Amino acid sequence: MNSTEPYSNSNAISNDSSRFCPINPQHISISVLICLTFLVGFLLNVFSLWVFTCRTPEWTSNTVLQFHLAVSDVLLCPMGPFMAVYYHTVNWSFGKAFCRLKIALISFHIYTSILFLTLISIHRYVVVVRYNQVSHMNRKDFVQKLCAGVWLFVLIKGTVLAAVLDTSNVDNRTLCLSIHQGQYTDFYFIVNFTILIPGLLLSFLVSAICYTLLVRSMSHLDTSHDSGQAIKSKSCKMVAVCLVIFVVCFTPMNVARSVGLVVKKFLPNECSLLLKVETAYYVSWILAGANCCLDPIIYCFSCQKFTKTLRISLRKIGLRLEMSHGESS
Repeated sequence: MNSTEPYSNSNAISNDSSRFCPINPQHISISVLICLTFLVGFLLNVFSLWVFTCRTPEWTSNTVLQFHLAVSDVLLCPMGPFMAVYYHTVNWSFGKAFCRLKIALISFHIYTSILFLTLISIHRYVVVVRYNQVSHMNRKDFVQKLCAGVWLFVLIKGTVLAAVLDTSNVDNRTLCLSIHQGQYTDFYFIVNFTILIPGLLLSFLVSAICYTLLVRSMSHLDTSHDSGQAIKSKSCKMVAVCLVIFVVCFTPMNVARSVGLVVKKFLPNECSLLLKVETAYYVSWILAGANCCLDPIIYCFSCQKFTKTLRISLRKIGLRLEMSHGESS
């Protein structure tokens, strides 16, 4: 009996502290855009997996990295509708087990995406800049071990987060992974500023260095031949897409979450500010979901087989649409 009282009292205190600020549902437009973004991302990445598994008989180390990145995107996309409903109602009605699954999948997706994009950056640098040197990044078996290590790391981290975090009842609402869960404020704060933000900054720094060296190398590339011009064009476009994903998709979500945790911990009575930051965080999930839509563009720039299959599929779709239009006419 005595062993449970401290937890109960701290939980009650946390719930009381969270009542300083009201819990307001978000605008329906945010939920609609989240659903659309994750739906498009799901379709694009299912198509990507089909190309990799059924239309690419010989895999390279680059194909392995892209395949695992597509798997990471597909895992989270089906969670989009549930997240959209929750953000609009601010009431988790899908049970504790599904809440833990949501926490694990979010952790899996975000940080596997960041790590695989970083590995793709390193791989592109090695292939283009150090093409005449022997490197482990050119070996498919080594890259497969790297991917297995990434999945093991995020599996452990996601499992720990899912085991520690749970739903909370606040103001007659059931919350899941919410800033209004007062009993988890300190935990959110520590994990965010000791693991999540440093991990993002380190990955972005490594990618930026690789792409800076890559662009510098491209400036000295002989473009008098068509092959040299094609390599330079595709590499520069790939640089642009990857940097856009880091800056536009991942940075706003991490910034909004960090600011929200600072406000919640040190300025708990600034309700209007907390509401604005909370809304910004939900909007940033639209941008984070756009990552699933932008990743297939990388596959087009780095895999000729992927681009060719995509063009053939689009032609078949266009032909079928023309035939159906002709029959209806």
